[in-house]
Amino acid sequence: MRKFSSCLGAALLALSFTAGAQVVDVKSAWARASVPGQKATGAFMTLTAPAGATLVGVRSPAAGVAEVHEMKMDGDVMKMRAIPSLALPAGQAVELKPGGYHLMLLDLKAPLAKDSQVPITLVLRDAKGVESQLELKVPVQAVAPAGGMAGHSH
Repeated sequence: MRKFSSCLGAALLALSFTAGAQVVDVKSAWARASVPGQKATGAFMTLTAPAGATLVGVRSPAAGVAEVHEMKMDGDVMKMRAIPSLALPAGQAVELKPGGYHLMLLDLKAPLAKDSQVPITLVLRDAKGVESQLELKVPVQAVAPAGGMAGHSH
């Protein structure tokens, strides 16, 4: 029953975003659980902008700072850095995942407990330059969800 109600909640949330101008579809969203004393964690999802868009910011009341990050090899060293924006080409799924593009929640105000939800706001700019915000309630998991939660969207 719990799984059904969470799926129903996700479906209702998805409907609320399709009622207006839909800039981006969000699927398979999750955030990594943290432990007391841990000050940072990541959030992951797949973003698809039907008409193209740019992710230009992220916020969360759970963190003092939230940023869009990328991880990439620099010679023999994997480096992570904040990036000012992330292009979402029209109709192409952009995966935010461990070891690649992702959202970083820094200066956590409290641990993110497994099986809770964390509010995250995506700031997007559509192909015409109009900014919008997308409010998400992202499930917190200890590890990546099995099967990628392909049926969930926001």
